[in-house]
Amino acid sequence: MLMDGTAAARRIVDQAAADAAALTANGVTPCLATVLVGSDPASVTYVRMKQNRSAKAGIGSWHVELPDTITTGTLVAALTELSQDPDVHGILLQHPVPPHIDERAAFEAIDPAKDVDGVTMHSFAAMAFGEPGFVSATPGGILRLLDEYEVDPAGKHAVVVGRSPILGKPVGMMLLARDATVTYCHSRTADLASYTRQADILVAAVGRPRFITGADIKPGAVVIDAGYNPGNVGDVDFDSAVEKASLITPVPGGVGPMTIAVLLEQTVEAARRQLTRR
Repeated sequence: MLMDGTAAARRIVDQAAADAAALTANGVTPCLATVLVGSDPASVTYVRMKQNRSAKAGIGSWHVELPDTITTGTLVAALTELSQDPDVHGILLQHPVPPHIDERAAFEAIDPAKDVDGVTMHSFAAMAFGEPGFVSATPGGILRLLDEYEVDPAGKHAVVVGRSPILGKPVGMMLLARDATVTYCHSRTADLASYTRQADILVAAVGRPRFITGADIKPGAVVIDAGYNPGNVGDVDFDSAVEKASLITPVPGGVGPMTIAVLLEQTVEAARRQLTRR
């Protein structure tokens, strides 16, 4: 069975739109600031998509474009300014940034109260310890999709292939919080297939097209393809994997829409929290 992220995301966004309308009626329109460094075509497309989805949900947009020649200090200053602006409720730094930029320093310039993409160390710690905060948007979308299809991670062996700080690591923490037994795999893992074949829930987040094949999957496993590569190709070889998996996310139309839905939902929640504190 395909896990339809588009339909699930639509329900989340519809609720976020209703909540945004209620806040707007009280004098506060939720606002998401997007920051783009450079003009990478894929990043430009992603940011435009997020802006369009925001507008449809009644969420304001504030877009900041910066040249790819800027310094880390200039980017940090721009993010700090947005963090201090009371009219901005959520901040998204489109990643990756150019290689000469210290991405971690840039992320840490975002106020955790506005970190609706869940990229700061504060947000990661909150996820790991089960404390209030904003989750990383893609891992959050993955967990919501599991809920949508009534997949309870408790007692299951979840294998995460990938260890990025905004996808692989946090999704493992979130699955652990749901009482899954979690194994992290990565580029240095020896005999990777011996681990992936044990997975009841397999999350592919390695950034390599069609890297996981049907031969690497346990029969009946739930397969979450969190990759997106040129040509609308995920990290899983769909044609062979679909023969083994009980549930699988398509690319596109699986994890991607859920990521944006969680981002918008958290932007509205950030606006609500900031309004409450006034």
